[in-house]
Amino acid sequence: MAGATPKPETLAAFEAAMGFMPVREGLALYAAATEAGALGLPLLEVGTYCGRSTILLADAAREAGTVAVTVDHHRGSEEQQPGWEYHDPDVVDPDVAVMDTLPTFRRTLFKAGLEDHVIAVVGRSPQVAGVWGTPLGLVFIDGGHTDEHAGGDYEGWAPHVADGGLLVIHDVFPDPEDEFTGQAPYRVYLRALASGAFTEVSATDSLRVLRRTGPGI
Repeated sequence: MAGATPKPETLAAFEAAMGFMPVREGLALYAAATEAGALGLPLLEVGTYCGRSTILLADAAREAGTVAVTVDHHRGSEEQQPGWEYHDPDVVDPDVAVMDTLPTFRRTLFKAGLEDHVIAVVGRSPQVAGVWGTPLGLVFIDGGHTDEHAGGDYEGWAPHVADGGLLVIHDVFPDPEDEFTGQAPYRVYLRALASGAFTEVSATDSLRVLRRTGPGI
């Protein structure tokens, strides 16, 4: 997606942060967030992890005079648990022996100088969505990769995307070989298109950007 690009210091902070989003997809996310910021509404992310993509949303929100909201329980998604491919023992809390990415996330924002532009919500996505009442300029779905979690994120947050706002979905992999890491987001993406509520704007590797062009989800 062509559009605005982050300042060098923002991009450097993004590249230095823990996380999995490649630079190409990050640039597409930033461009989408900058465009959506023109609506003057909050930009919301589901799936904070350690704040890599939050840096981009926060910087776009700062430029637009709005705020980025990021939602995560900070206990890690399925593939980040011990014994799985994306597990990182450095983010396990030794006192309780479970993952806790919140301290790393806070350090990430502090180092990037973006704390004042982010509202971090610690909780499970469906519970937070259930009490949310503010229209959103952008919703970025980047949480769990099961149908339960990806579908729940869509059902909970897509209704809050304002008219003309953007729905961004990460880890969209059409190949059935990617069942664990990308088929649930892919099914959400297909569902959004089939709903008639969203129209695709761009595709950058596994990142899809859709615009709300109709009612419903």
